[in-house]
Amino acid sequence: MPQITLDQGTVGYQDTGEGGEPVLFLHGYLMGGGLWEPMVERLAPDFRCITPELPLGAHHIPLNRGADLSLPGIARLVADLLTALDLRRVTLVGNDLGTAIAQIVAARHPERVGRLVLTSGECFDNCPAVWFRSLVPAARVPGLLTLAFQALRLRAARRLPFAYGLLTKGALPHDLIDEWMGTFFRDPGVRRDCAEFTRHFGPAALLDAAERLASFDRPTLIAFAREDRIFPYAHGERLATLIPGASLEAVPDSRTWVMRDQPALTARLIREFIHTTPAGAAPAGTTPA
Repeated sequence: MPQITLDQGTVGYQDTGEGGEPVLFLHGYLMGGGLWEPMVERLAPDFRCITPELPLGAHHIPLNRGADLSLPGIARLVADLLTALDLRRVTLVGNDLGTAIAQIVAARHPERVGRLVLTSGECFDNCPAVWFRSLVPAARVPGLLTLAFQALRLRAARRLPFAYGLLTKGALPHDLIDEWMGTFFRDPGVRRDCAEFTRHFGPAALLDAAERLASFDRPTLIAFAREDRIFPYAHGERLATLIPGASLEAVPDSRTWVMRDQPALTARLIREFIHTTPAGAAPAGTTPA
C-alpha cells in the first residue's frame, strides 16, 4: 500500500486507475478503504480512484502522538492529503462516518473539492448514531473500548445491531472485518488513535458544517438508502434542501453500505453524476487536473 507523510503522521492509501478525474472515497468507523472495492472495480476504468485509510481504528499506521483526532482534525487530514497528492477538482465521496467527514471537508476546506457525493451516513445531530453512542463514554475509560471490541473478533457477534449488523442487507465481508479487527488489536498505537477519536466524537462540528453547506457552490449528489435503519433517508432529503442545487437519489433495497448492497446502481449514479456535472473551480494558482 502506498504511503504519504503528513504533519499528522503517515497515511496509507490505494490509488487505482490510470487516468480520468480523481475520485476520493471516505469510509466509516472501525473500517478500511477496502470497503469501497466494488466501487473501485467499476469506476477505475474511467476515473482515478483513491481510498485512504482514515485513522478510525482499522488503519495500519498510528498517527503521531498529539495529532488532532477530532472530526475537524480528520477533515483537515483529508484536506492535507488532497494537497500532498496534488489532487484538484476531486469528487469527494463519503459513506457512514465518511459522510460526516466529507461534509466537514466541503464546508471548511472546499478548495480542492470539485464535486461532493454523500451516501448514507452521519448528518446533523445523529452523530454518533443512537446504536453507537455508548462508545463515547466507554472510550474515556482506559481499556474499556478494547474490551468492548473483543466480541467483534467472533463472526457470529458481528450481526448484532451495535456491531456491523445493521449496515448491510447482504452477507458481511468477514475477510475484510477480520483484517480490520486484526489491525486494531495488533497495534496499541491504532487503539490509542481510535480511543482518542471516540472520546471526542460528537455532533458540534457536523452541525456547524450543515450551516456552512447552505452556501456550498459545488455540484452535490446525495444518494441515501431508503431502508437504512441507522441513518434515516429523511436526513438525505434534508441535506438536499440545504445544499444549493443538490440532487437526491434514493437507493432501494439497501442499508448503509450502498456500495455493497447496490454496487452497480451506486457506481452508475456516481459515474453519471461526474459525466453530467462540471467540477467546481480549482484553487487559485493551480492548473486543473
